[in-house]
Amino acid sequence: MGTDQGKRFRGRRALVTGASRGIGAAIAEALAAGGADVAVVARTKERHPTLPGSLDEMAAVLRGHGANAVPIVANLADEEARATIVAEAVEGLGGPIDILVNNAAAGVFEPIAGVPLKKRRLSFEVNVHAPVDLMQAVIPAMRERGEGWIVNLSSGAGRIHAGPPFGVDGIAAISGIYGASKAALYRFTNALGIELYGTGIRVNTIEPAKPVATPGATSFVGDSPEDFGSALADGEFESMETMVGGALVLCDCGPDMTAGTFITTELVPPS
Repeated sequence: MGTDQGKRFRGRRALVTGASRGIGAAIAEALAAGGADVAVVARTKERHPTLPGSLDEMAAVLRGHGANAVPIVANLADEEARATIVAEAVEGLGGPIDILVNNAAAGVFEPIAGVPLKKRRLSFEVNVHAPVDLMQAVIPAMRERGEGWIVNLSSGAGRIHAGPPFGVDGIAAISGIYGASKAALYRFTNALGIELYGTGIRVNTIEPAKPVATPGATSFVGDSPEDFGSALADGEFESMETMVGGALVLCDCGPDMTAGTFITTELVPPS
């Protein structure tokens, strides 16, 4: 890690998806506070009809930290729309991307027995194909410089439930589509990290040990631990501070910390 922890990301350019609110916004701000210039990607430029946060608001926050902030409006489910993201970020930030954080996700929570193909495709477009496309787009410049950090946000929904009996209820009982896409992202991350080992490019996945009470999650599930059922067995959410702290570790880790899945609380000791 860098020796100047106050500005450990000084001189680096970062690209964060799903950054108008929630975990993406918090990571983007932490990177900017640490000295990075940041391009933020989301669909909401000015105002979401029901949720707080927008790209314009986020860019203002980042500039308040002295960062060069580049808001990029894009629908990650659209192959053509996401194809220009990295080039736009490079142009706006004045150079190649050093840190890519794939945070954006499409939360499809429905029983698999009846979920339509359209929703399955949406989940995999946003949660798998978009991160892979963006990784492929930043790798050439990272390889040329011999350094780079790629961090993919995943979920415990990607893990297999043991049983029977299963003891699965609440949101966990209908997270099969979302979980399958996150499991695929795990495997892509691991495989790419192995392929790139020795190039200086670190490729990792971070998974919250417990659900994070983001605006998007609580608007869909609810804002109490009971709403999350067995997904939140101990009744406590993962804190945003812990989530962001773990992500920052992977945005500044050494070259041998790669191709792995890292749980936030394993990286950030309790305060």
